Amino acid sequence: MTKPVIGFIGLGLMGGNMVENLQKRGYELIVMDLNTEAVAKCLARGKAREAASARELAEASDIVMLCLTKSDVVEKIVYAEDGILAGIREGAVLIDFGTSIPASTRKIGADLAKKGAGMIDAPLGRTPAHATDGLLNIMAAGDKATFDKVKPVLEEQGENVFYLGALGAGHTTKLINNFMGMTTVCTMSQAFAVADRAGVDRQQLYHIMSTGPSNSPFMGFCKNYAVDGVSDLGFSINNANKDLGYFLEMAKDLGTRAEIAEGTSHNLQAAVDAGLGEGNVPEIFDYFMTLER
Repeated sequence: MTKPVIGFIGLGLMGGNMVENLQKRGYELIVMDLNTEAVAKCLARGKAREAASARELAEASDIVMLCLTKSDVVEKIVYAEDGILAGIREGAVLIDFGTSIPASTRKIGADLAKKGAGMIDAPLGRTPAHATDGLLNIMAAGDKATFDKVKPVLEEQGENVFYLGALGAGHTTKLINNFMGMTTVCTMSQAFAVADRAGVDRQQLYHIMSTGPSNSPFMGFCKNYAVDGVSDLGFSINNANKDLGYFLEMAKDLGTRAEIAEGTSHNLQAAVDAGLGEGNVPEIFDYFMTLER
């Protein structure tokens, strides 16, 4: 069967590697990004061309893929005068691989449906290295028929492709996952900082905690930085701060309050304000080490 033409917007570390994987698998790509070097890399690999606008990209694509940083950026790309909504074809599908606010995702999906187009929210797990090899974890949601339509392409991008139900469930699950993960990192990083103040050896604390049920890959990432000075989680404090803000907004939309998330969000925002936003999340340890009452 003829492979669908894919339009891809957002060629950062994750998106750029996803495009490379698709190119290796023989897909024709139409790409768009503000980073001209990232675009040039895609074009140099062949079977790709650059679009001048999101509308032009959508008009020429069977599947439009987004790998963008923020929900408001997604909305701008979709709703601009020369945006995706203006150009998307009947029967085409928009896939949002970023981490967006579920209510925004459902709004976009409803507006696309009016034009006969579908939408899947499909946030990602794992790293850019996994993206290059098509080994991501993909949390996909949306109309089942639409999901089935794009599933073969998703399976070439992800080792594990989960179908989670109605549109927005993917972004909801990703935000819950990131709330759990980032709260764990903040908690463990502060544990190491408090131990240091109390005169407890950080390496010894890790040895004790890691032999019990608190042990986890996140503890390993925190130990790698707090004890060994190695920052290897690969997820920035800025991104974690954004995602916790989205989680809190989602909780508010659901008519509840997430007090633990409020605490995590406060810590992450304080670390950003202290100039640590570009660092990986375990580097919040440095903020906790300077925290005074």
